[in-house]
Amino acid sequence: MIRRCALIGALLASLVLLVLPPPAAAQDARAFVGALGQQAIQVLGPSVAPAQRVARFRELFRNDFDVPGIGQFVLGRYWRTASPQEQQEFLGLFQEYIVRAYSARLGEYGGEPFRVTGLRPAGDETIVTSEILRQNGAPIQVDWYLAGAPGRYKITDVYVGGVSMKVTQRDEFGSVIQRNGGRIGGLIELLQQKLAAPPR
Repeated sequence: MIRRCALIGALLASLVLLVLPPPAAAQDARAFVGALGQQAIQVLGPSVAPAQRVARFRELFRNDFDVPGIGQFVLGRYWRTASPQEQQEFLGLFQEYIVRAYSARLGEYGGEPFRVTGLRPAGDETIVTSEILRQNGAPIQVDWYLAGAPGRYKITDVYVGGVSMKVTQRDEFGSVIQRNGGRIGGLIELLQQKLAAPPR
């Protein structure tokens, strides 16, 4: 009986070790998001001019987000029907579109206190939870989905207030493509039009 309990205990301990990320990796993931969040909130502050804000956020996005992976997810089945040229053109436009959209959205919280609140595994990814503490309102929950290993993390999705960046854009872009008869060219033309205007 004692041996059986000991065996069960050992198995449970092994399962816990398999499920939980190693302490160093967990600390690294928290530190990665903490530093990134602080940078983003600072560069999106109200004292930063719109063009400068977009330029700084573009650099963060290019370095720390999995742009090709997010772009392929957003196009979904249409990625496979796009030509290589359309794929590359879309990824370039998509990156700039997201940079502008999120620099504007997160700019509403620029300069507010930011803190990491937790971490949990999610399959092959790690979710780091955080919040933006607003002076005039409830905290905004921001969940960061990370793939890769310590020192090589890439962000695959961001949930702001419970809303996924990837899913929101997939739904929006899918509707545009459908309205254009399944042509990705229609989406590319729309993105070109939107990006022709200067950032606000």
